[in-house]
Amino acid sequence: MTYEEIFAKAESLFAKGDASGFEGDFAIQVNITGEGEGAFYVAYKNGALDVAPYEYHDRDAILFASAENFLKIAEGKLGAVPAFLSGKLKVEGSTEKALELDKLITFMKKKTKDESKSAKSDKAVPKAGDAKTSASSSAKKGKKK
Repeated sequence: MTYEEIFAKAESLFAKGDASGFEGDFAIQVNITGEGEGAFYVAYKNGALDVAPYEYHDRDAILFASAENFLKIAEGKLGAVPAFLSGKLKVEGSTEKALELDKLITFMKKKTKDESKSAKSDKAVPKAGDAKTSASSSAKKGKKK
């Protein structure tokens, strides 16, 4: 993957999630190592999530990871702590702030999962007056005649 492809993938992963309601404040620079090498940042300040293809000079921490490992972390498929402990992720600066990024990813993943469950349950149980309920009732009434 090229740097541009890696950044676009990371940006889209964060854009898909809903960070509203997250309690945190951090600025993390992500340095991709190896293929597609480059830097970008993920910042959550004053309730707004920002991902941009620049170095962040007033950052709390820098993460160093391969594109594959960082994207797994961003997708919620690899936790930051296991990645750190196995050497797949290195942190320079505040590890506490770096963990906030992991907490944000977990928060957004859970929120998406909860919304998905809610949407499925809303579809599964027709409410009185729904088109399906009314159509079913009309069809049944017509058959009885």
